[in-house]
Amino acid sequence: MHPASQRIGLTGGIGSGKSTVARLLVTRGATLVDADAIARQVTAPQGAAIPTIASQFGRAMITAEGALDRDRMRQLVFNDPAARRRLEAIVHPLVSQETRRQAGEAMKAGSPCVVFDVPLLVESGRWRQQLDQVLVVDCAPATQIERVMAREAGRTGWTPEVVEKIMAGQASRAERLAAADICIYNDDLSLPSLALLVRQLATRFGL
Repeated sequence: MHPASQRIGLTGGIGSGKSTVARLLVTRGATLVDADAIARQVTAPQGAAIPTIASQFGRAMITAEGALDRDRMRQLVFNDPAARRRLEAIVHPLVSQETRRQAGEAMKAGSPCVVFDVPLLVESGRWRQQLDQVLVVDCAPATQIERVMAREAGRTGWTPEVVEKIMAGQASRAERLAAADICIYNDDLSLPSLALLVRQLATRFGL
């Protein structure tokens, strides 16, 4: 590994602004390894997870284009923890493998800082020992709901109750804060204020 590579775990609940912080760190020169983007890649048309999902859950869960029908699967796993575990058993190993590959490439290339954007960083338990620091983006639950409703406006199936259920399935706010080495409280911050905070952090991360 390149000696200057810092491994930063980035996490936060839905609607916290975690993706914005990730983008801002990339503009400062960090390499982003985005677990959500990798999960979408393995469940896209011709994705590595599609054949197993089709055989275990049926073709009804696959769109005409050959991708995972995310809305339909979300409805199924919401109400069926066993189905959620079956889906995770298919997708998570593929995501882990690609995450390791991308991180290895970045470190080999001498990236000063690799940011792992991992939604389930706190829940999985196995991540902490692989990281130098954990950065948590935090905000009030009411702010999370408001942001997600604004973001998903016009998409069917998104109600405040659905967002609350997603939040209930994630680590609690207290658990995330307990795991944090650094916390950004992103409740009333304007984008320029958030960008300034991230710039200050970036220097600590060798950027």
